Amino acid sequence: MDLNGTLEATWLHELSPGSRDLLGRAGEVAEECAKRADEHDRAATFPGRDFDDLATAGLNAATVPREHGGLGLGPLNGDTLALWLMTKELARADLSLGRCWEGHTNALVLIHALATEQQQQRWFDGIVRRGEKWVAWSGEPQARKPGESTRFGTSITTVEDGWVLDGTKAFATSATGADWAILLVNTAGPGGARHADAPADGLLLLACDLSDPTVTIDDSWWDPIGMRATASHLVEFDRTFLPAQNLIGAPGAYLHQGWQSAFTPHYAASFLGAAEGAFAYAREYLIRQDKTADPYIQQRVGSMAVNVETAHLWLAHVARLWDDGQRTGAQRAGNRARHLVEHLALQTVDHCIRACGARSLVRPSPVERILRDLTFYARHDNDDHVLATIGRAALGQTHDSSFFKP
Repeated sequence: MDLNGTLEATWLHELSPGSRDLLGRAGEVAEECAKRADEHDRAATFPGRDFDDLATAGLNAATVPREHGGLGLGPLNGDTLALWLMTKELARADLSLGRCWEGHTNALVLIHALATEQQQQRWFDGIVRRGEKWVAWSGEPQARKPGESTRFGTSITTVEDGWVLDGTKAFATSATGADWAILLVNTAGPGGARHADAPADGLLLLACDLSDPTVTIDDSWWDPIGMRATASHLVEFDRTFLPAQNLIGAPGAYLHQGWQSAFTPHYAASFLGAAEGAFAYAREYLIRQDKTADPYIQQRVGSMAVNVETAHLWLAHVARLWDDGQRTGAQRAGNRARHLVEHLALQTVDHCIRACGARSLVRPSPVERILRDLTFYARHDNDDHVLATIGRAALGQTHDSSFFKP
């Protein structure tokens, strides 16, 4: 974990002793997860054993509040940096695992933020006691990929005591591993949370028990170049009944309160994990191969060290804003961090490859997988739109801090 001689000491002092202990336990679990990463990548299988290990280590309820038996990490609990550094450790082992973990912990943040006390008791108990895994799915892309004849999307109908859902969601992370999903569905029709024209109050958050037989998974659609082990399959809903008691928060609350912006810098934590993985590989390889006297190698390593430390500084800055209750500042800084860390991480992986050569891209080198995963995951939100949103905010123009639309 000590990547440049000072990084470890720099970041541990930001955390409480309890959070340092949790981070250490996460690092131990991550070491075992890294051994399985190649297997999951090749087979495109959900890292279920990794989540079992996290539950055994008492880490799976990271963002569940302490009064409900959880660890009390995250932006609602005043301990945001510890959560993001935990995510970084898991993403360093396997970026796909980091993404699945993000989805789980972010879903629990939404339950904490918006669910009733009765709902929290019901669902948090399943997470703490039975290790249940959660996700939040919005993906209903309206742009077709080559060869697709139909668009994805859902339609929802109000019935007595609830709703009936029909249709499909794509990019459904952890589809074959999760027990529950928070479905972001729009009463205006297909589009999910990113519906371009619908009023905000049309967006509902509905908890769905994925053991429901009307929910099926098409695993033939997910065959990407990277992030394969996220198992982000196509999920189909065939008149799935969602009871009124599973509505989380008031209609439109997710958009009105800007909750997506709480998760944007969490992506950056995963990007940083990938960068650290490449940096650690490069240092070990270059020292072992006795290439450290080359001044160009030294420059590459120096750039990697600066990139990794800069990314940590930004994450710590944004985390402090969330913990201090400076929500508007945290939203703006979070977008800046997400933009910057994407570029720092991609540059770090490129420096690693240029310093270590083509052998770093030959399996079983983890860099081959890191390159594919990071390249793919960085497409989560269009960075051009993220940067334009940052510019609109700086110019005092109207902007969407959650979905980066004009």
